[in-house]
Amino acid sequence: MPEAAPTPFTMHGAREAMANGLDHIEQQVLALERAVMETPGLAFDLAKTLIESLCRKVLDDRRIAHSRTEDLPALFNKVKRSGLPFLPQAASGAAEARRSLEQTLSGLGTAIQGICELRNHCGFASHGSGAPRPAMETAQALLAAEAADAILGFLHRLHRQDRTPPAPAAPAAVPRHAEFDEALDEEIGPIRIREAEFRASDVLFELEPATYRIYAAEFSANGEATDTAEETLP
Repeated sequence: MPEAAPTPFTMHGAREAMANGLDHIEQQVLALERAVMETPGLAFDLAKTLIESLCRKVLDDRRIAHSRTEDLPALFNKVKRSGLPFLPQAASGAAEARRSLEQTLSGLGTAIQGICELRNHCGFASHGSGAPRPAMETAQALLAAEAADAILGFLHRLHRQDRTPPAPAAPAAVPRHAEFDEALDEEIGPIRIREAEFRASDVLFELEPATYRIYAAEFSANGEATDTAEETLP
């Protein structure tokens, strides 16, 4: 039976980040997707470079100092302390959830360290070596590429979520005030446009709900004051 052709690799997390503002990594993403199948040794260099690009972007956006000489593990540790919302607000006080998350983040740090070491020992474009480097295949390249994609996608989603302003709150519903409606309709009379006839209270409520609320509140306040005054008469 003939061997099946390798399936092209696609970086879903990285492509989502590209579509949401991280477009400067496009060439790195395309190169890594090709390298996994065509030049596995190069995938380790590109996987490291992609995570480093994202970490530096997060730190730059958050105005956190970092030098060009800092290695990737050091950059990732700064990103962890950058204020990203690793836990949802509702779970921020849950001690067990926080401990579990810290273990997961520690695992991401270990994965990043592993990618860096694979790049140093097996990378196609890393520092020169006086001896041949161990040859890696697509399976190992996929491991590094998929880990980089998951880490990059996760961190970028948190960074983008934390910098997206909340949607404006919907305006509170304006209640109808039957007594005010009756008084306004009596005061204004029907509003006629050719053969159509409208109640003044309906027009005000539909077109100017904020003004309707103010007038209705004033009507209630004046009514309550009149009632109180009448009760005090001898």
